[in-house]
Amino acid sequence: MSTSNTGFLADFTVMSSFGATPGGGVDRQAGTPEDHATRSWFSTWLAGHRLREAVDAAGNQFGLAELVPGAPWVLLGSHLDSQPLAGRYDGAYGVLAAAHAVVRAAAAAEAGEFTPVFNLAVVNWFNEEGSRFTPSMMGSGVFTGKLPLETALATQDLAGATVAEALAAGSPASDSAPWLGSIARYAEIHIEQGKILEEQNIQVGLVDRTWAAAKYLVTVDGDQSHTGSTRMPDRRDALYGAALVIAAARELTEEFEPGQLHSSVSQLQVLPNSPVTIARQTVMNLDLRSPDESVLARAMDLLGKRIAEAEARSRTEVSLALTHQWGLNPYSPAGVRLGRAAAEALGFSHMDIMTVAGHDSTNLKDHVPTVMLFVPSVDGISHNEAEFTRDEDAVRGVELLTEVTRRLVRGDAVED
Repeated sequence: MSTSNTGFLADFTVMSSFGATPGGGVDRQAGTPEDHATRSWFSTWLAGHRLREAVDAAGNQFGLAELVPGAPWVLLGSHLDSQPLAGRYDGAYGVLAAAHAVVRAAAAAEAGEFTPVFNLAVVNWFNEEGSRFTPSMMGSGVFTGKLPLETALATQDLAGATVAEALAAGSPASDSAPWLGSIARYAEIHIEQGKILEEQNIQVGLVDRTWAAAKYLVTVDGDQSHTGSTRMPDRRDALYGAALVIAAARELTEEFEPGQLHSSVSQLQVLPNSPVTIARQTVMNLDLRSPDESVLARAMDLLGKRIAEAEARSRTEVSLALTHQWGLNPYSPAGVRLGRAAAEALGFSHMDIMTVAGHDSTNLKDHVPTVMLFVPSVDGISHNEAEFTRDEDAVRGVELLTEVTRRLVRGDAVED
């Protein structure tokens, strides 16, 4: 293994020590002390590799390598924040891989191996996970104008702390971050968070589309009462109503061919959450995802009918607020071809693949030509301390991203 690849693995080990959990994962939700410690380490890493740091008002952390003064930028990155009790690789691998790719490509340009037409930058997007502050992909959402900065900064976690307060505890913002109009290309690499690459023994994935998705905020309103003395026919139990909705969402997937619909319910809040009191309200998130837009549309229709049935059975009122929805959004076909050419030049087996999960690249691709890459995940495990990608796959991903970066920064086409 080359010295540079050994250095990447050593850096990854150090980075994974921040917020480390006994189960072998990390817990560093956005804006927590653990997240700020990781960001501080990354700041030191950037300085040690002659990358100028810039932090924007949304908490996005950049490392800049100016190769062609005044030229637009090729931006690479992902996120360092994690889910609670999560794995070491989701997001963080992509940031460090991007940082190493930027350093390697910049060194090659400076050595005269190719002539750059763009500048280079790595970014750590703030609050991609959305576990502490909702919505997810917050930093890239602000950067691309999809989310107002003021809305993001005012967002509160469940304890009432705002994003602005969380950011104030860490790195101060500067005015030197590149703005969207000066970004010419974007690239991101990520663990697959699925089993397809591993099952098919493919070394790298070239992301060509996202799954379609619909996300809801579900509120179930009942009537608070005593768990013992209230007669069963008189109960309007919001937790029972929520249970029916949860079961309905799961059973909905059985209406379609296997693999055509994913459903989940998460982050359940219960009021008053007392052991001797029937719940008067529950609030939860529900999402539906499909590789087929017609399946998603049908599932959304069926969900409404199942909700009505849950209301009737539990004698509760269920409101369903659609918070996010997107279709089968494509990535740049020319960007996929560029990724394929890079993989073939390196001799890596590859395949086109869809992403089920959301990534910051799904925001960026709507504004600039974007290349999205995957490396295999062992057993497809993610958002779990057992999340794992083998060293050889992680290193291969860095090599591929570096080759993609060289092609992007020298101006190879990523537009059709």
